[in-house]
Amino acid sequence: MPDSVPPFATLKEFAVAIQDPPKPDERARAEALERNRQLTKPAGSLGRLEDLAVWFASWRGTAAPKLSTSQIVVFAANHGVSARGVSAYPPEVTAQMVANFSSGGAAINQLARVEEAELYVHALELDSPTRDIAEGPAMSEPEAVGALARGWRAVHANSELLVVGEMGIGNTTAASAMALALFGGSASEWTGAGTGVSGAKLRDKSRTVALAVEANRSSRSDPLEVLRCLGGREIAAMVGAIARARVGGIPVILDGFVCAAAASVLHALDASMLDHAAAGHLSAESAHGRLLNIIGKEPLLDLRMRLGEASGAAVAIGLLRCAVELHRGMSTFAEAGVASGR
Repeated sequence: MPDSVPPFATLKEFAVAIQDPPKPDERARAEALERNRQLTKPAGSLGRLEDLAVWFASWRGTAAPKLSTSQIVVFAANHGVSARGVSAYPPEVTAQMVANFSSGGAAINQLARVEEAELYVHALELDSPTRDIAEGPAMSEPEAVGALARGWRAVHANSELLVVGEMGIGNTTAASAMALALFGGSASEWTGAGTGVSGAKLRDKSRTVALAVEANRSSRSDPLEVLRCLGGREIAAMVGAIARARVGGIPVILDGFVCAAAASVLHALDASMLDHAAAGHLSAESAHGRLLNIIGKEPLLDLRMRLGEASGAAVAIGLLRCAVELHRGMSTFAEAGVASGR
């Protein structure tokens, strides 16, 4: 079951709560590497699948782990900045899509079913959008902390794997503004099509991103203030969930651009905070690759997806499962009676 009481009530306490998290199990990693060397294949012939299996083993604490079940959590929230027309869809689509998740009709429902994953959807105060980031902070500190806590509580302590995603009209604008505030550059470099805007509308979106960062320029020295001032409730909830998984030693697959922006907050606080996370895919959102480069994550897949709702990361569950089953199920040279040539 999820934790009931997160160990923080302020942003400062959240930062303290995630200090000195557990590290991967080095003994399990060494044993997994040794097992990998003994499997009936030429060294390195399974490429990144080998690295993925060893990474997973180090976080599961065993040389030959299983991946029986995965937890997928999708957070949904609304953004005041969407009133500026930064999306191709109106804000009410967020609530409509939450209803679609509940009835089983969304893409993530199908992917969760295929992967036999447990899917949880958390709608965060859909009737109360964050404030317009182009005019000032999106959230008060209690609002931001409340969203972090929702994410923290959503993670099951016994999860073998966590996948996080989001739904929120306007949230690529928020994510672009966060990336600009955290890592610099220009608004146009960080602003992409999102739900499908182009031309003059895309230029307006880029200007909105620049306005937002300027309106909240005092936040740029503190990653958690960047989250509070430029993010959204679902983005803060993803930060809380990814952090809870890190503290609990639970491996994570990140979804697309908005999820990467959430993860970037933790990276900016401490680069080792994302050691437990893998990038599920490279989305078609133009700045996602740049953001992944900054946080040091090479995507597992590149399918030109840009849906959000944890869909790209959910597809990557299957890839991880393949890596784990190869690592666990293959015979060693000695077991198979095959000459190793080594």
